[in-house]
Amino acid sequence: MFDVVKILTQRKETIATMESCSGGAIVNSITNIPGASEIIKFSAVTYANEFKIKMGVLKETIDKYSVYSMAVAKEMSKNISLFANSTYGIGITGKINREDLYNKSGENNKIFISIYNKNNDTYNTFSLIAKDADRISNKDYIVEEIAKKLLTIFRNS
Repeated sequence: MFDVVKILTQRKETIATMESCSGGAIVNSITNIPGASEIIKFSAVTYANEFKIKMGVLKETIDKYSVYSMAVAKEMSKNISLFANSTYGIGITGKINREDLYNKSGENNKIFISIYNKNNDTYNTFSLIAKDADRISNKDYIVEEIAKKLLTIFRNS
């Protein structure tokens, strides 16, 4: 994430995250870098549906597509960007090799990621399949893949 923080700082842009299955791993990786306070002001970990809804995800979207869907990840990314008034918002939802007793739908190893760009009202979306490994390894994998995607977005803008 070092290069991500460096580029955002140079561009005077900001980022915020609304994370579920990654449990704050993205924001943690950003705040581990000196100077991160220049590019991140707010992030949220929203494990429960009720808090996704409080942060702006429509209940109707969760009901229609499941909390484990790209539609929800997109709403998470846009709403956190708007809430934090950040250039970019990242939304992450999914399951890391585990069944959710409260939300039965969706694959038990699929992760949905959306990166919203407020400047041009666009989304970059992708999904990952959790590795057959522990949660920490999977969180590291998610962080690495998001960093790669952000650097690609920066190169193309």
